[in-house]
Amino acid sequence: MIKREHYLAKIRSFYESDLIKIITGIRRCGKSVILEQIREEIEQAGGRCLFLNFELRPLRNQIPDADALLAYVEKHLDENNKLYLFLDEIQNVKEWNEACRTLRLYNCSVFISGSNSKLLSKEFTKELSGRYVSFRVKPFVYREAAEYASQLGRDYKISDYLIWGGFPAALEQPDEISRKSYLHDLNDTIIYNDLENRYNIRKKEIFERITDFILVSNSRIFSAKSITDYMLGNGIQVSVPTVIKYLSYLKEAYVIDDIPLYSPKAKSRLNYYYKLYNEDVSFNSIRCTENRYDITHNLENAILNELLFMGYEVSVYNNKGREIDFRASKDGKIYLVQVAYSVSEDKAYEREFSAFSDIDNSVKKIIITNDDIDYSTSTVYHYKLSDFLFMNEL
Repeated sequence: MIKREHYLAKIRSFYESDLIKIITGIRRCGKSVILEQIREEIEQAGGRCLFLNFELRPLRNQIPDADALLAYVEKHLDENNKLYLFLDEIQNVKEWNEACRTLRLYNCSVFISGSNSKLLSKEFTKELSGRYVSFRVKPFVYREAAEYASQLGRDYKISDYLIWGGFPAALEQPDEISRKSYLHDLNDTIIYNDLENRYNIRKKEIFERITDFILVSNSRIFSAKSITDYMLGNGIQVSVPTVIKYLSYLKEAYVIDDIPLYSPKAKSRLNYYYKLYNEDVSFNSIRCTENRYDITHNLENAILNELLFMGYEVSVYNNKGREIDFRASKDGKIYLVQVAYSVSEDKAYEREFSAFSDIDNSVKKIIITNDDIDYSTSTVYHYKLSDFLFMNEL
């Protein structure tokens, strides 16, 4: 497995902190691997580590609850030497939150991770009362996927990434059939097993139809009402509050991100409409038939994930009725980013570049396409996709 330095660099300064370090993110995005890499670094520096993986049934049987966990850890404590404690899939321990509140008071540094279906960011706030710092891990961006594929002795083209995304184990599969099968199983685990069971969803068919519609319609603007209207038009009776509730389930499980619309006139975000993006483009692709993959929308989705990886705050920009895909801001700098698969044809060129009309040059205007030719103008920078995917800053 590759070393995910992007995340490790953010966590290192907290190695000695008494705050609980929480690694969060969608299932199978690599949280446990990052815990292992942190442990390796600390052990190489001479630290005493204890790693407990509660996915293992014998360990769960031995340590079923908070009292058993505290008793087990106390046997490994040393007043003179800090213990670095790693608790993987901690949600399998009854009253884990009570144990964590006590553990942070010992001479130890606590790191935890857990399944997104049971250990979500909102619960961190409720259960740990601010005594934590959390780090969200995402599936591989392209540069990580390419590095891991090379490590495996395989080639992973940009076109592969725009279809199959960045779940680490998906890259490990020997062929396309196996990759599809793995991604379908992962989808079923998250949607059917985790969410439907966790929230006791009774109208499972409706939830699955709405989920399928959202995930196959990534990189599009929606409101809860527009989704409700679409479902009603297809003979599915569902209310706006129910759609809002189902969307919240998908967001809490990190299946989707919602990006708000930004109005330059009001200089604020518009609260009713959002552009919905998948955490990984594979959620779209496994819902496509006859290999007719939605590369255009997956491209925009992938670029959103790259911008978030770079640390930008992102919204959709409304330029007097013309939509610009992303308004990206960081460190006081603002960038407007338009995405298109190609602008080689005149109509596409005019449509994409005209989105920047009447915007002054106080912000950097960027268009990202898969074209090999440089289409930069005096006011708009053109980034080739193959270059952008390896950038650290805009």
